[in-house]
Amino acid sequence: MPAFLQFLSSKEGLGAIAGILSVVGYTPYIRDIIRQKTRPHLFSWIIWTLLAGIVFFAQIAKGAGPGAWTTGTATVMCVAIILLTLKHGDKTRTKSDWVFFFLGLAAIPLWRLTDSPALAVVLVTAIDYVAFVPTFRKSWHKPHEETLFAYFISAVKNGISLFALQSFSLATALFPFAVGLINLVFVAMVFSRRSNPKIAAQQSYTP
Repeated sequence: MPAFLQFLSSKEGLGAIAGILSVVGYTPYIRDIIRQKTRPHLFSWIIWTLLAGIVFFAQIAKGAGPGAWTTGTATVMCVAIILLTLKHGDKTRTKSDWVFFFLGLAAIPLWRLTDSPALAVVLVTAIDYVAFVPTFRKSWHKPHEETLFAYFISAVKNGISLFALQSFSLATALFPFAVGLINLVFVAMVFSRRSNPKIAAQQSYTP
């Protein structure tokens, strides 16, 4: 087998592919924010950035190796999205948005109460789902204000990163599996809403 193909099939190669997909997935998202076609919910992205950083270091601590590369790359890209969202993001803030935002923020320090990276990842995975609620709520009413390509690529890259893990355990595998799953559910929900005639009549743009 050629050396290049051997590399692609290795843990390092799969980790590199997943990391590259992070950039590929987020680039159109960032582009659409700048064009004001996509309007992210700031609350979700703040928590997602904090969580990605926590999980990255937890994965490193548990020996995830190249399987952690996609999480590290995602953290950097999320920071860029937060900065753009401050200016171009969705401005609506419902009471439920505030509730879930503070629940997510309040739960984040819990991971410091244990020396177990596995428990930390379980906690931040649950918080990640809580953080998704404001984006789900916003996209249910405004399904055309999200770039679905980014969420689909997120599901794909997290699936690939599972195969790149050098150490497969709850601490290293739960987060990418759970994130991939929730992103697929989100994509399906938005597609369903866009097919609603009443919603489609409100806005014809489809990222």
